Amino acid sequence: MPTETIHLPPKQSSHLPKPNGDEKFFLEGPHPRRTELWMLLRIFREFFRGFRRLHFVGPCVTIFGSARFKDDHPYYALAREVGAAISQLGFTVMTGGGPGIMEAANRGAKEAGGYTIGCNITLPFEQEPNPYLDEMMEFRYFFVRKTMLIKYSYAFVVLPGGLGTMDELFESLTLIQTKKIRQFPVVLMGVDYYAPLINFLESMVTAGTISRSDLDMLLVTDSIEEAMAHIEKFAVQRFKLKRVPKPTWVFGER
Repeated sequence: MPTETIHLPPKQSSHLPKPNGDEKFFLEGPHPRRTELWMLLRIFREFFRGFRRLHFVGPCVTIFGSARFKDDHPYYALAREVGAAISQLGFTVMTGGGPGIMEAANRGAKEAGGYTIGCNITLPFEQEPNPYLDEMMEFRYFFVRKTMLIKYSYAFVVLPGGLGTMDELFESLTLIQTKKIRQFPVVLMGVDYYAPLINFLESMVTAGTISRSDLDMLLVTDSIEEAMAHIEKFAVQRFKLKRVPKPTWVFGER
């Protein structure tokens, strides 16, 4: 059967930064065992620090979204309202800790008297921590950071964003679909923005690459009230809010 050829535009010179030392390390293939052991220890240290620091932050809802929206953008305003509403449900608001949507969500939670957490990533551009964080952790590795953003959350709210946001969204959905984590609610906010994505997911159902029931993992809405009612029903009532453990002097936590 003939197929249509897709012609891509000619490549432009990249504006992206050159790979840093860690990226080069991954791209170079196998290294001496001692070198790779040292790297494993550094990765373990990031996991250890993350588990230790976030153990007492309380049940969280993680908000994903673009770092590029300024404070005069409608999506920034929406994220600010979302952050406030989530904190009023009794959750700690967790984000990637950067600007844009992340800043707006942390800001809204802070203004509503809630607690805010940021898991920031070390990047050569874009990702400075925002000033509305009660607790901030810096991560070198994306996969460690994503583990923290997912491990402590009872729900995920995804506002408009780019490649990083898509990565976080589909990581969460894949873990739920494969039952690696429980069926925590995932809310997409930005109906117009995500309409092409929902259409693409529908085409995946038609192609048989996902099941119709997989779409039930998502609520797509622009309504704060509908989003909070969904989280209340499928996070608070289904899983309950766990009692937050208290630090103990035995492990040097006080």
